[in-house]
Amino acid sequence: MFKQFWGSQGQQAQQRPQEGNNDPWYAPSASSSPGSSRPATPSPSSSGSFGAQRPTDRPSSASHVSPAEAACIINALKDKSVDELRKLLSGDDVYQNFLLSLEPVKTQNKVRDELRNETLQLARENLEKEPRIMELRNQCRIIRTTELAAAQEKLHELERRKEELLKLYSPASLLHRLQDAMNKTDKESESLHRQFLDGEIDLTTFVQKYKKLRYSYHKRALTHLAAKTSVTG
Repeated sequence: MFKQFWGSQGQQAQQRPQEGNNDPWYAPSASSSPGSSRPATPSPSSSGSFGAQRPTDRPSSASHVSPAEAACIINALKDKSVDELRKLLSGDDVYQNFLLSLEPVKTQNKVRDELRNETLQLARENLEKEPRIMELRNQCRIIRTTELAAAQEKLHELERRKEELLKLYSPASLLHRLQDAMNKTDKESESLHRQFLDGEIDLTTFVQKYKKLRYSYHKRALTHLAAKTSVTG
């Protein structure tokens, strides 16, 4: 962040070589006053030499430092002398210590450390839960191969019985069964009639049984006719 800001300031200084003492870091009186404790503001050529000492630190594109960060850097640099600024640009340790002393950097490092600690804590908790997860997986595997298999087999049996019942009680099946019952009753009444003609049963018994059989036959016949008409209609 500081490198980007300082690099942009160095570029501006090279683009404006004639401004002289109008350096934004120091007041004009600092260079004009002979008794001042501050050294004179370096010339544009010396400012260029500062930037040349760290060519790899100068960004190739425009700075992306926010105004708040820039204000923080300016506030930290405004009271430093030229020698201190020269040390910042030439000494890696001095530059690193200064960078770490900035509030935005402290905040960023604090957030980074908090996120890292939270991530490590979540990782530890996940590792602690791994045996329980393995146990649950084994239980699921056992259930899938035993109880689930038996339940699926029972389900298949019930589905097969369901299909049989649906076929058994379908309209076509019911009409067919009703037709079979009609034919059976008709045959029984015919057999009873032959028995009466052959003298195997008396008239009273014949009338009672025959009447009952014919009543059942005609009732089924009417039901079959109504059901067939309803289905085909």
